[in-house]
Amino acid sequence: MASKKLRRAGVSPQVCELLKRHRVESCQDLLSLSPLEVMRLAGLSHQRALSLLRSVSTHCAPPVATLLELWKPTSESFFSTSLPALDRLLRGGLPRGTITEVAGPSGCGKTQMCVMLSVLATLPSSLGGLDAAVVYIDTEAAFSAQRLVGMAQARFPHHFSSRERLLQMAGRVHVFRELTCQDILNSLPGNLATRSNLLSHQASVLKYLAHRFNIPVVLTNQITTHLGNTGSEAPGQADSGFVTAALGNTWSHTVNTRLIVQYGDGRQRQIVIAKSPVAPYAVLNYTIQQEGIRLHEGGNQEPMGETGDPVLQPIRVRTEFNYSLSRPAETDGYR
Repeated sequence: MASKKLRRAGVSPQVCELLKRHRVESCQDLLSLSPLEVMRLAGLSHQRALSLLRSVSTHCAPPVATLLELWKPTSESFFSTSLPALDRLLRGGLPRGTITEVAGPSGCGKTQMCVMLSVLATLPSSLGGLDAAVVYIDTEAAFSAQRLVGMAQARFPHHFSSRERLLQMAGRVHVFRELTCQDILNSLPGNLATRSNLLSHQASVLKYLAHRFNIPVVLTNQITTHLGNTGSEAPGQADSGFVTAALGNTWSHTVNTRLIVQYGDGRQRQIVIAKSPVAPYAVLNYTIQQEGIRLHEGGNQEPMGETGDPVLQPIRVRTEFNYSLSRPAETDGYR
């Protein structure tokens, strides 16, 4: 909170510009000054300097909520995924004001999930949507406008039966394709500590935006493979590999909810609730259809880990490494 820029704390642009000339740009910078120093740097009266310090201090203070307020969530606390089984486990849907991560191997449906959520966010509240706009940052050139429109028409045929509603929905989805993953990697310094600090800073910005505007922030993440004996194989068995979400432990503590998508058997795939403050560890089967994600009854509710609490073990997307090398044949045409 203290690293928040002054302009985000409600300080006027004129005062921000005066303070910036003296390298006072964050709330921490300002609050480390005395009222007399603020008067001199910003050209304010004593009363206005005190008022400015109080205002910035209030913006930096973390919000306080009673247990009763947290115990009785409202409809504004969650964003429905339109997947009843998943919403029930998550106590209403994706939590608003927090970061949700969807991680998994290529072709499992991460993009399809994001496209579907984009459609849902633009829907009126009467249909379970947020009646809001969407910022879609595409770093893999995977976003398809045709797919979004087709999914909207297939999932909500009555609502999007008119061209006017389709155009209104499409106008609310803002797609940014300025950077690719490789561009971002090339721009990062080589020092690991510096990269970790930069990642933490970006995470704090996303958390601020999510909390400040009470919006759901959904990110996708790739996976990384660990080879060799993991210590759980019986003697004489071949070494196996497992894959886990990328970006390491620092990032894993940043996200509030983590959903793992992985390949199942045949056409089916699985959504794993790997991390959630409200939901149990669970596995749901799904397929990708023209209308987007479709859950199927009878999903495996058993933990994937062999022993112990699955939260304390590596998140395995596959128990055998050969699954990462060969993928089931795609028959539905969507990835």
